[in-house]
Amino acid sequence: MTNWLERLIGETQARLLKLLRRSRHTITELAHALGLTDNAVRMHVAALHRDGIVEQIGTQRDTGGKPARLYGLTRAGEELFPKAYALVLGKIVEEIVRTDGRARAIEVLRAVGAQAGAAAHGGASPKQRVEAAADVFRSLGTDVDIQKTADGWRLQGYGCPLSAVTSGHAEMCELGKALVEEIVGDDARVTECCQRGDHPRCTFEIVGDAA
Repeated sequence: MTNWLERLIGETQARLLKLLRRSRHTITELAHALGLTDNAVRMHVAALHRDGIVEQIGTQRDTGGKPARLYGLTRAGEELFPKAYALVLGKIVEEIVRTDGRARAIEVLRAVGAQAGAAAHGGASPKQRVEAAADVFRSLGTDVDIQKTADGWRLQGYGCPLSAVTSGHAEMCELGKALVEEIVGDDARVTECCQRGDHPRCTFEIVGDAA
């Protein structure tokens, strides 16, 4: 189990999540594996369930008695564990730049962003389309505020869903820019103002007739 996860939710809950990542378990099974009482495990599971990390996914009938609830990780729970996304995505971008040039890498990333934006329901009004763009970033794990400006709107993010990659590959921000452009429409001009580095933040200015 990763040390950072233990620091985030505590050693006991981190061990519990590791068990559930391997297979579904009942409260009693978890208690036996962790060396705790059933009631203690129920408290941890209730807290993790409240946070959307653990869910009930069925029942298990032991010999005699009523069926026991089975628990497992939600998708959000699975995402707490380390992934190779950043490493793989960074290497893919590096390879495209090496073989086809930076312009081609940006072209590919913008195509991906546009496809992601096309799946969103933009709405009829300019504000609705800006809100739809913000919702997509929120669904990716970035907290976003919508700020009205003199010329349009500003999507101010607090964090970045691709922060592990953008610090070394500024091209990645073109993906987000294309996503916003796809949702707000051709009548608006989108400017990428992202902050990269130790504290990355997605930021986009939206101006024009549609804003």
